[in-house]
Amino acid sequence: MKIGKNIRTLRKNKKLSQEQLAERCNLHRTYIGALERDEKSPTIDTLEKIVKALEIPLSDFFLL
Repeated sequence: MKIGKNIRTLRKNKKLSQEQLAERCNLHRTYIGALERDEKSPTIDTLEKIVKALEIPLSDFFLL
């Protein structure tokens, strides 16, 4: 799935650790890791939290 790869790519581009991103989203670090490995799928609400923390529009997330 492309969602996990996009989260990881954007997080690394922003030079954030999983822990830092999780803190910004009010999520657990292990959950961010599971999303990046495509072990879990985020709800749209969770994805909105993540893209907000990464400071990008949701529409741009899917253009990667």
